[in-house]
Amino acid sequence: MGRIVVISTGGTIASRWQGSGFAADADGNEVIATAPLPEGITVEVVDLFSVNSPRLTTAHQLTLLHTVHEVLADPGVDGIVVTHGTDTLEESALLVDLHHHDARSVVFTGSQRPMGSADGDGPENLYDALLTAASTRGLGVLIAFAGRVHAARGTVKTQAVALDAFADPSQELLGKIGFGKVTILRTPQRPAALPLPAMPELPPRVDVVVHHADGDPVLLNAAVAAGAKGVVLVGTGAGNATPEIVDAVRDAVAGGVLVALTTRVMAGPVTEIYTHGGAVDLVAAGAVPTGTLRAGQARIAVLSALLGAAEPAEQVRVLRRALAVADPVLVGA
Repeated sequence: MGRIVVISTGGTIASRWQGSGFAADADGNEVIATAPLPEGITVEVVDLFSVNSPRLTTAHQLTLLHTVHEVLADPGVDGIVVTHGTDTLEESALLVDLHHHDARSVVFTGSQRPMGSADGDGPENLYDALLTAASTRGLGVLIAFAGRVHAARGTVKTQAVALDAFADPSQELLGKIGFGKVTILRTPQRPAALPLPAMPELPPRVDVVVHHADGDPVLLNAAVAAGAKGVVLVGTGAGNATPEIVDAVRDAVAGGVLVALTTRVMAGPVTEIYTHGGAVDLVAAGAVPTGTLRAGQARIAVLSALLGAAEPAEQVRVLRRALAVADPVLVGA
């Protein structure tokens, strides 16, 4: 069926007991050895790093992004599987997807239980990811987990420890895997891929600030003071906060900070409904609504925009393009 390259980055699927808890320890070949290979598939392994995914940095993620592009430069490769910790898998998957222009699939997977567990889910997830990478085209970056296929965009970790860990709460399921077959149920909507960013010596700081009852601008202002070039404001409801936070957003944008607006609600888009500090006012102050992308993925979109342009106005345009938000300046471009 094809030649698949597995890029190993660690996570639970590569974790073993360390005396007081589990941590990534195994290399890619050890991970591959836990799973049967689908018939007709040959596998090559790239050991990129082996860390628990909460420890990933922007430098790690950009290294992964560039490695994916280097692997796909070989026309003999039929697809890629990335084994990854589940905690930040949704972030890395979106980063790769935003810059993915190839018809060949890049499929992320991992596990909720460590390798060697009698009831471990890693081997089955890995088998399914290999099958998906070999048998799908033109769908962008995917996540194969617990017998399901998800588009990278919009998919988040919805279960802390349960095996069926991922879902897109705002979309129908993309596909299913079973009996040696991948069934795709819909076509994901994806904007045009962004250019591959350079590897900066010091990546831009992008912070996330969550609004709540009695929330004030202190943390948002602190992020800007700490040197954040981008801030994701996680509003309540359809993307709401307070007049004081609106003022802080306006000041941040005036100072050249790229501000994006998402919501802490599980499903549904950021929507301009309310004033008195709501999304109507926040967007008017310069915040860019992120649709159905939640905090982690919204932060990745902001990061890509910052890496893709130097001037604030152009960063906004790149972010809107990444979000597939209409921008009159780009119509007909």
